[in-house]
Amino acid sequence: MTDAPTWAAPLADGPIDARVRVPGSKSLTNRWLVLALLADGPSTLRHPLRSDDSLHMVGALRALGAEVDDEDPEAWVVRPPEGGPRGGVDVDCGQAGTVMRFVPPVAALADGMVRFDGHPSARARPVGPVLRALADIGVDVHDGGRGTLPFEVLGPLRDDGSGRAPHVRMDASASSQFVSALLLAGAAYPAGLRLEHTGTTLPSLPHIEMTLDVLGAVGVHVQRPDPTSWLVPPGPVRAFDVAVEPDLSSAAPFLALAAATGGSVLVPGWPERTTQPGARMREVLEAVGARTETTAEGLLATGAADGRLSGVDLDLSEVGELTPVVAALCALADSPSRLRGVAHLRGHETDRLAALAAELGRLGAHAQELPDGLAIEPGDLVGTRLRTYHDHRMVMFGAVVGSVVPDVVLEDPGAAGKTFPGFDLAWEQALGAAGGDEG
Repeated sequence: MTDAPTWAAPLADGPIDARVRVPGSKSLTNRWLVLALLADGPSTLRHPLRSDDSLHMVGALRALGAEVDDEDPEAWVVRPPEGGPRGGVDVDCGQAGTVMRFVPPVAALADGMVRFDGHPSARARPVGPVLRALADIGVDVHDGGRGTLPFEVLGPLRDDGSGRAPHVRMDASASSQFVSALLLAGAAYPAGLRLEHTGTTLPSLPHIEMTLDVLGAVGVHVQRPDPTSWLVPPGPVRAFDVAVEPDLSSAAPFLALAAATGGSVLVPGWPERTTQPGARMREVLEAVGARTETTAEGLLATGAADGRLSGVDLDLSEVGELTPVVAALCALADSPSRLRGVAHLRGHETDRLAALAAELGRLGAHAQELPDGLAIEPGDLVGTRLRTYHDHRMVMFGAVVGSVVPDVVLEDPGAAGKTFPGFDLAWEQALGAAGGDEG
């Protein structure tokens, strides 16, 4: 038993009718912040996500010499350091995969040693492919051969005088963030960068498309000789003024709530065009028997009138972050489900496949770990105390289950603050007032 705070997940007393505004995208906020550090002038992020992950990225920028004015929650201004990133500093990554992976390639440009560490749970998350790639292009990296936190990066990266982009071969099978990390920094390298993925699988491809999209917006046009290689030309990163989209993955549990209760949830501001993988939640909802439609206000999700959910067989390789919420719907379904293509989730904030199998079992469902996912057999679910493993997505998993199953209590609900500060309050409001808007 742990001393962590607990939260009794609120039970829906019928079909939900709610309007829920979600915060800005974590994935986009942190990509824009990295580019703001490298930009040729001050940049502005409008409607950024203020969460544990993004604040650790802000801390990294400040450590490297940038000025970040984040007093106005609706508009952050970043002024990059004159002369490039600063060395002789420490970066606290917290639990943020984007910080521990996106910042080291930038630190390679610093004028001295940059030391990285983070939350104890983050020390098991792989960073090795990024660190080996930096070593391959001549950056001095010290990680004790572990490929995890803590580690040190000693800059600055030197121009070898050849005029050719260094060619890095890297296996990014464990995370698409390894690819995005090098693409984001590549234009600032003396001759750019050529990157080749050598593994057999590449998870979360939409996140790489997101990276290419934001790079194009700041004038960095990455060439793609083939589907698994990229050529980043050297050149300036233009300063920018951009509005950050709502986080569609943070919307996923609320959309699932509509399906689980046979009700409806409206998410205002849903973008017409997006590279966010969370947009695929619409396909998941259709598969389980709910429906979605785009309205003038946003996206409306509506569950079946009887609240029934169908089991599914889904390949979630491109949208692994949705797996915990999808697993919650599978546990509530009327037939077995299989979730495939998500072996890489074993290297997230926790081993999410093991965590989901364990907690589904505590609820009374049967979940079997597969080499690349989960097989879920619904059962007679009972309320219990669920562990969340310091993982924001596990909090969202438990909240969805607890909306239908009485007496579900979650440990450490504050872990959701990694991407959705105040998630528990927003959830309670969504379940507590028909037609209410939690803002």
